[in-house]
Amino acid sequence: MTTAAKVRSAADAVGWRRSQRGPVVFTNGVFDLLHAGHVELLEAARTEGEALVVGVNSDASVRRLGKGSDRPVVAEADRARLLAALATVDCVVLFDEDTPLQLIRRLHPDVLVKGADYARDQIVGADEVEGWGGRVVRVPLLEGKSTTDLLRKLHDVK
Repeated sequence: MTTAAKVRSAADAVGWRRSQRGPVVFTNGVFDLLHAGHVELLEAARTEGEALVVGVNSDASVRRLGKGSDRPVVAEADRARLLAALATVDCVVLFDEDTPLQLIRRLHPDVLVKGADYARDQIVGADEVEGWGGRVVRVPLLEGKSTTDLLRKLHDVK
């Protein structure tokens, strides 16, 4: 299977999810300018189950998040493909909504993982996942490793 084949539509991801035997983990984000902090989160997420699904905000969704007029830097298809190339990632799904709630409800993950910068009550889908018997895990962030920090450094170089 090529890494591009790990990038699936929501409908295809639901079918893939049904074929998984062990616990499925879900995390999501923009993943603009992939960096060590992203890798740390994804590796930690993968240890929580047998398969890892990553929901990736579409370009339109990123713009609505208010991350800045220059975001995303990397187009959605490229962000998805880069994530799919990582050995820790089993499935990548782009979503166009403002939050991944609809995707979480469709995929019904056993574990939901977010960075510890999110309080439990800020994690979209946490109530749903816990409601069907799943777990929510918050992963500590690597200090100084963020897309915002990278962009700040790039702007300072100019």
